[in-house]
Amino acid sequence: MEFQHVVELVGMVVDAMGVAVIVVGAVVATGHAVFRLSRRQAAVYRAYRRRLGRSILLGLEFLVAGDIIRTVAVSPTYAGVGLLALIVAIRTVLSFSLELEITGRWPWQRR
Repeated sequence: MEFQHVVELVGMVVDAMGVAVIVVGAVVATGHAVFRLSRRQAAVYRAYRRRLGRSILLGLEFLVAGDIIRTVAVSPTYAGVGLLALIVAIRTVLSFSLELEITGRWPWQRR
């Protein structure tokens, strides 16, 4: 098996892990919210958003890692690296905005 094929496979596995984290996190967060709603507990929506946001953040990190693995190891062209930079920039903005939504503060601010 060639190195490029192995790296491509590793990148796909990391991408699949990112998607799985998002899906499992969404299912768990939804199940937890439904359970809390059935017991009429308070602040269900906030807790649901926080759990769902955390799973999306973690999944995005895996997806970025998969893109980096494939781009740097398989096709390190200027176009590929430029596209990777654009993808990472967009996902970084998404991560920061999700962090702000979850915690109500920027990551560098004190609690």
